[in-house]
Formats: sequence, C-alpha cells, structure tokens
Amino acid sequence: MELILWRHAEAEEGSPDSARNLTEKGLKQARLMAAWFEPRLPKHIRIIVSPTERTRQTAEALSDDFETLREIGPGASANAILSAANWPEARGAVLVVGHQPTLGEVAGLLMSGEPLGWHIRKGAVWWFSHKGTSAQLVLRTVMSPEML
Repeated sequence: MELILWRHAEAEEGSPDSARNLTEKGLKQARLMAAWFEPRLPKHIRIIVSPTERTRQTAEALSDDFETLREIGPGASANAILSAANWPEARGAVLVVGHQPTLGEVAGLLMSGEPLGWHIRKGAVWWFSHKGTSAQLVLRTVMSPEML
C-alpha cells in the first residue's frame, strides 16, 4: 500500500475556519505539487480530503475525483486518518489531503510507533509505502513546494 499525506497549501486567515480559502501563494503551492504528482502517482488512486475549503482547493489542483470525509477534518486523530485510509490493508494508493498537527502525528506514528507532533510544511507531501506482510515501511519521499 502507498499512503501519501498532503498538507493543504497556505490559506487565508479568518473564520469560520472551515471556509478559509487558499491564498495566491497557496494556489501556486497546490499547482506545483500537483504538477510534481502527475508523472509519479499510480493510475488508480483513492483521494480522501478533509471537508474544509482549503483542503478541497488543494486537492482540486490535482483532481476533482476525491472523497470528502468529515472524519479526517481538523482535530482528527492520527488513528482516524489511518482508519479512513484503511492503512495498511488497502490495496493500491491512498492520498490524504489534511491538516497539521494530525498529518505530522500520522508521520510520527508510522515512523516511530508514537503519534509524535512532527511538522509538515504547508503544501508538502510525505509518501509512505508498506510492502506485503513483512510490515516493511518505507518513507519514499518528502517534498515541499519550495523544493520545486
């Protein structure tokens, strides 16, 4: 299974929190990462997105074929993200577009066994692979818009 964590790009300040749009910089970040994804993503990928406007706008830079899941919205737990993605049992790839600190906690949990509060930059991607029944976890890449 491939699990790809994509933090939403830079968003405007304001409230309600769920309605915050991406800034111009955020739109550029999302487009840059989407262009980076294009030649790399498997053909059949499940994309799950938090119900906030900023996560939907981030995902839309890549595709309009995604599921919006309330369970992975702001304040979700690392375990809720992994459950929604069906990690590590799912076949194929799952791309999660979500929020800090939860995505950092997922990365920490996968790498160390504890939901540590690792920082994932706005618009950045952490890509994990789980191979077969051996429980082999591989961090394939960490990429941020600033690196492109």
